[in-house]
Amino acid sequence: MSRTEKQDELASLVGDLVRIETENPPGNEGECAEYIADWFEDRDIEATLVREPYPDRPQVAARIGEGNPTLVLNGHIDVVPAGNREEWSHDPYGAEIEDGALYGRGSVDMKTGVAIGMVTAARLKDAIESGDLDGSLVVHAAIGEETAEAGTKTLLERGYDGDYGVVLEPTGLRTATSEKGLAWYEVSVDGDPSHASRPDQGTNAIHHAKPVLDALESYDERVRSREDDLVGRAYATVTQFDAGTKENVVPERATITVDRRFLPSETAVEIDDEIAALLEDVEQEHDIETDWERTRTYESASIAVDSPLAQTFRDHSADVADVSTEPWGIKASTDVRNFVNDADIEAITWGPGDISQAHTYDEHVDLDAARSGAEILERAARELLSARS
Repeated sequence: MSRTEKQDELASLVGDLVRIETENPPGNEGECAEYIADWFEDRDIEATLVREPYPDRPQVAARIGEGNPTLVLNGHIDVVPAGNREEWSHDPYGAEIEDGALYGRGSVDMKTGVAIGMVTAARLKDAIESGDLDGSLVVHAAIGEETAEAGTKTLLERGYDGDYGVVLEPTGLRTATSEKGLAWYEVSVDGDPSHASRPDQGTNAIHHAKPVLDALESYDERVRSREDDLVGRAYATVTQFDAGTKENVVPERATITVDRRFLPSETAVEIDDEIAALLEDVEQEHDIETDWERTRTYESASIAVDSPLAQTFRDHSADVADVSTEPWGIKASTDVRNFVNDADIEAITWGPGDISQAHTYDEHVDLDAARSGAEILERAARELLSARS
């Protein structure tokens, strides 16, 4: 296949994936998973629709070869909802190309990553099966990443694992060896409802929430002093406040949502203890009652910055796309935690595209960057799969 044909193949595949709506919530990955499985089968690559953890939301695992080492290329096929369609200047599911960029929800996050994993598998198939490459390749098209569901974790637990992992999220082709964690908390404060014409008859939960908000502001100031060389600062940001049922009713309950971004040196359990201690102090000082729960968690993860896997990707990225080889970490959270923390697999986050485009109106990916990504991934995979264990 010529270089031009490879370029056309990749752009066409990204467009096909973007045109299949896979919003999560609610979790519409099924049609896309079937498309990907059929695409692999058309190229005589073994692909399985894995109907776990949810029977009605299949995900895909493809495998080539049985040799060592095994490289796992991971991507998720769910996307965040497109939101208000009137805010888009391009159809979010039209995969329109303009000035070398392909527009659509999921184009960056992360169907381009999935696509380069797929085409890399197809390009390496003959070399793996003939023995020219010693190792084997696994490709994931996982569900549920956007809502911290166990898609990737399930695939790894079902044996679609390996010696190395690459989570193909958009990093601008920089190699991330660490990532921040994310924990969401809901803190609730109770009051007593009454008619707003008789406010003193009740107890306004919003008033009780004020000292909690003050304490959370002070907590954010404290945690911002914690910093990691690769992923930056920790944060504790209040992102939502919900109270009241009607304009003329004194609210009986107020709920505060906190987005806590944490460092590889911190754990969610440690943060639980911090939140619990903070609220206990507020309760005692202001004679109020609170309750809280951690509603979602993406654990932080890290590997050695001088990992051979990371160095291989740094070298090829610099050679093809003049990307920095300085050690680096990603401030967002990805399924790399499932590789590193759950499966004890050396893994990086790496892929084409600008992360600032993720979840935005008019999300788009530069197709030249996608093509560079496919070239780098193929070169890096060839090097890694040539190393006998």
